[in-house]
Amino acid sequence: MSGRPEQLFPLFAGLETLDGIGPKTARLLAQTGLETPRDLLFALPYAVVDRRRRDTIRGVDLPKTLTVEVTVGAHRPAHNRGGAYRIFVQDSQTDFQLVFFHARADYLKKVLPEGARRVVSGKLELFDGTAQMVHPDHILPVEQAHSIPEFEPVYHLTQGVTQKTAYKAAQSALARLPDLAEWADPAQVSRQNWPTWADAVRAAHTPQGADDVAAFAPARERLAYDELFAHQLTLALARLRERKTRGTISVATGALQTRVMDALPYKPTGAQLRAIREITEDMGAPTRMNRLLQGDVGSGKTLVAFMALLVAVEAGGQGVMMAPTEILARQHLEGLRPLAEDAGVVLEILTGRDKGAERKAKLAALKAGDIQILVGTHAVFQNDVAFHDLRLAIVDEQHRFGVRQRMELSEKGQGADVLVMTATPIPRSLALAQYGDMDVSVLDEKPPGRKPVKTAIVSTSRMEEVVDHLRRAIEDGKQCYWVCPLVDESEVSDLTAAEERFKHLRAQLGDGIVGLVHGQMPPAEKDAAMAAFQGGRTKVLVATTVIEVGVNVPNATIMVIERAEIFGLAQLHQLRGRVGRGHDASTCLLMYQAPLSEGGRRRLEVLRETEDGFRIAETDLEMRGAGDLIGTAQSGLPRFQIADIERQAGLMAVAQTDARALLASDPKLTSERGQAARVLLWLMKQDQAIRLISVG
Repeated sequence: MSGRPEQLFPLFAGLETLDGIGPKTARLLAQTGLETPRDLLFALPYAVVDRRRRDTIRGVDLPKTLTVEVTVGAHRPAHNRGGAYRIFVQDSQTDFQLVFFHARADYLKKVLPEGARRVVSGKLELFDGTAQMVHPDHILPVEQAHSIPEFEPVYHLTQGVTQKTAYKAAQSALARLPDLAEWADPAQVSRQNWPTWADAVRAAHTPQGADDVAAFAPARERLAYDELFAHQLTLALARLRERKTRGTISVATGALQTRVMDALPYKPTGAQLRAIREITEDMGAPTRMNRLLQGDVGSGKTLVAFMALLVAVEAGGQGVMMAPTEILARQHLEGLRPLAEDAGVVLEILTGRDKGAERKAKLAALKAGDIQILVGTHAVFQNDVAFHDLRLAIVDEQHRFGVRQRMELSEKGQGADVLVMTATPIPRSLALAQYGDMDVSVLDEKPPGRKPVKTAIVSTSRMEEVVDHLRRAIEDGKQCYWVCPLVDESEVSDLTAAEERFKHLRAQLGDGIVGLVHGQMPPAEKDAAMAAFQGGRTKVLVATTVIEVGVNVPNATIMVIERAEIFGLAQLHQLRGRVGRGHDASTCLLMYQAPLSEGGRRRLEVLRETEDGFRIAETDLEMRGAGDLIGTAQSGLPRFQIADIERQAGLMAVAQTDARALLASDPKLTSERGQAARVLLWLMKQDQAIRLISVG
């Protein structure tokens, strides 16, 4: 299929081809991204005005928009320039005034001649006891009044474009709607009683009341589904393409896995065992694994990751685990080392720090296959790094790892399986929108023995009590994190906030007890400060959010977060997850500056009530919306015009199932429904998908 289907041509013409749109209006609309009739059809009205005609304005609660037939009475021009020009009019039972400012008398006498019958429509208000309509929206002779819609849709407008122009243009675009073949699953359409695509567009632009502009109106739901379905079809095509590239078959013998399992001091959770099973099956299949391992703070991802790496080793190959920073890579190394000893496999680390002879030796061992599991930072991507037989690449913290890096990584091993780990619970609807091309394993149980973290909300005015609390904990041999807020975008102020707090705590608690880490430090100093805290030499670590990801200090039992109300929920949850990793009960103190806003209070209360990252993420999504949650710019989250992924999560899941099912039965989209789906992809401007089909 070489180009856009012919039946869509009228929808992709220039806007000037529509009624009432000249070059100037077209330019204004183009600034908001509306460039073709198709774009206008997808820019649905957000409200509706009832302009049904009535006999009289009598007995109506004002202010209200009304449409009524009147007899025009006397004109009373303004006394001064820019004053009010009034025209008295009478309906079947009472009279009121039409009011115009900056009016041209000759024009008004022509449009509203005394004694004539006219239909006027506009907002009627009471002013000093007099009913008046200021600048009516419509003034028409009775025989032309049928052109006023009974229910007038209201559009989001740009400066310089009136509702009248928008309405006229939308009606003109509706006139060229093609009848397109059905791409949705017929069972879904009949179950939901959905209209066809064209009928849905017509209905969405001609609402017959407030219910018709709500997201749950069948026409709107149908159009939201189409948008989600096109997006999921694109992801499913990418997934199909990815699967075509042959993976390596890595069959587990279980020899090494059993050794590790037998040596564990605890029993793995059901969720861990399920994830290990899913990954082992994927790795044993001929297609390439592309799986997301999603687990909340402390859900035991390390064990699952290591078991996956062992599959690669049992099959005679190598595995690599990548972390975004040096600190995290070293931490993975610490976490994996005892497991590697139980299994008897060779584990090594490669970071930007390895230089000279040492680096050469590691590279040689890697190429010879003597290193079985490698932990590293992106230094693993450098050209001189070659594996003997790379079977599995594990990427930690997806957010700092784009799709491009996923590709580069898998190219290091021809068809190496890819496992992405994230500690950020993502609500299901967002996970589907963002990682719809991946299969997902979720760790939703906490391993036994992890103590819940007690969370308290404290006002900044009680600062000294908090410091006393810290002093007692330090005397008991405990350690504490103290997180300072990122005050604003300029890093200077964060720095001052952290440095001030550091000086204050040092003065209160004594020298050599308090350490400081912030974003402006040279990496070596940062590492040294972290190491001093990890080694227990400093007892309190004052930090900006650099500690958010992954740092593990089991002896730290208190987390103080200053100005917690200005942090996002997910971030607070991640920070709290830094404590409660040892055997002792831990506390998280959320300090806020009064007065708290309603949203701020609700966020802190959710944290106090639950430690379930998925519940917290869902609440975050409800409160902030999807864009903020991941920072839409770098998230790869698509922008939907009609669908609302916060409120239509269920629809997103249906769309994914449908898209995968359609491609399973018709991978080349050649069946009748497949051809219709191709038209949908063009209609929805899914260029990426269109490229995938045309090459595929």
